[in-house]
Amino acid sequence: MVRAAVLPAVGAPLEIAEIDLPAPGPGQVRVRLAAAGVCHSDLSLSDGTMRVPVPAVLGHEGAGTVVSVGEGVTGVAPGDGVVLNWAPSCGRCHACSLGEVWLCANALTGAGDVYARRASDGSDLHPGLNVAAFAEETVVAAGCVLPVPDGVPLTDAALLGCAVLTGYGAVHHSARVRAGESVAVFGVGGVGLAALQAARIAGASQVIAVDISPEKESLAREAGATHYLVASDTTAREIRSLTGKQGVDVAVECVGRAVTIRAAWDSTRRGGRTTVVGLGGKDQQVTFNALEIFHWGRTLSGCVYGNSDPARDLPVLAEHVRAGRLDLGMLVTERIGLDGIAGAFENMLAGKGGRALVVF
Repeated sequence: MVRAAVLPAVGAPLEIAEIDLPAPGPGQVRVRLAAAGVCHSDLSLSDGTMRVPVPAVLGHEGAGTVVSVGEGVTGVAPGDGVVLNWAPSCGRCHACSLGEVWLCANALTGAGDVYARRASDGSDLHPGLNVAAFAEETVVAAGCVLPVPDGVPLTDAALLGCAVLTGYGAVHHSARVRAGESVAVFGVGGVGLAALQAARIAGASQVIAVDISPEKESLAREAGATHYLVASDTTAREIRSLTGKQGVDVAVECVGRAVTIRAAWDSTRRGGRTTVVGLGGKDQQVTFNALEIFHWGRTLSGCVYGNSDPARDLPVLAEHVRAGRLDLGMLVTERIGLDGIAGAFENMLAGKGGRALVVF
């Protein structure tokens, strides 16, 4: 038996409970977690913004050590360090055939499976977003693990599984920031901090961080921000003032709120690019009029998982880590145990801190 944070029902508080994990079956891997990041998507799953079968063990950003493997698994072996990949591509659907593996139609089919049972009553448990990382150990499909790159500490590697792939990918794959361009990043949480570092790595001339919290300025500047703004009704005007009244070349929205998406769009220069990374609810309606779309000539795009291919991108990120260009540890503002996840959710709702990391 292992301890896990169980979501008994949508909208209910997490419960720390013992669960029974089966031995890995054919094509499966059992992993002992070293660390798991607490992502806003976990909060969105718990409150029903995203649909998930329940009861479930949440957590999708993690890394650990392979304990055992099932029949037919050849890519990893017991003792190997691995990063969990919550969105494995099937390689068969239309999106995969186009090389857009981040849009794989079958990536989340495993989330509907029963992967474990609650020890107290034998009730079925589902793996939230496939990997159920809020537990001491988990059992996942072999496609949900990737070897930890050389030179990346196992605990820090957990952040590669979502925050860094998403933030880095938003800048490099979705917005395609070029050297010398100006960038604004809205939201200085784990993904936003990764996006700020990615903008610096890309050679952006100005990197403007925007957040509701004045306390995050030092963190944003450490990540690469050249300017910091506390979000307000005048944010777009302030950004235009900082950029010769033009607006930034690229705005990256990491919040998922209608008002923030609109501010990011308004902050972007004529002909610029606005990338929306934040996950918002159906009630967050953003409106534009036809004339402004024509006049501004901007591009507005969504961004799923940073438009990343983990197998392709993890070695690239690892090279940035080894060279000192990418600091994974600075994303973490709180290290907690399983019991601290509820508090981490509250901090996210209040806009406090960067990434909380569950350390086992």
